[in-house]
Amino acid sequence: MYEDKTLICKECGKEFVFTAGEQEFYAEKGFVNEPQRCKPCRDARKNANRPERVMYEATCAKCGGVAKVPFQPREDRDVYCSECFAKMKAEEEA
Repeated sequence: MYEDKTLICKECGKEFVFTAGEQEFYAEKGFVNEPQRCKPCRDARKNANRPERVMYEATCAKCGGVAKVPFQPREDRDVYCSECFAKMKAEEEA
């Protein structure tokens, strides 16, 4: 029914594929226009108005390494680096 189409991004001028699955999704949602921008340009446009996420550094309570977190660390709560946090989550699920 639908076939992949190659379109040109109006933002960067590169070719991108409008897949059959995407076309079917557009039809289900009632969208009548094809996308005019490639995925990276759509994402960049969507995120342009978002403020930059502030990251804070803290010391991991388990390994002592540097942990970067998107919240202001507090003295009364432990903070863990990504690796230690993932290990703890895996242990909880097991």
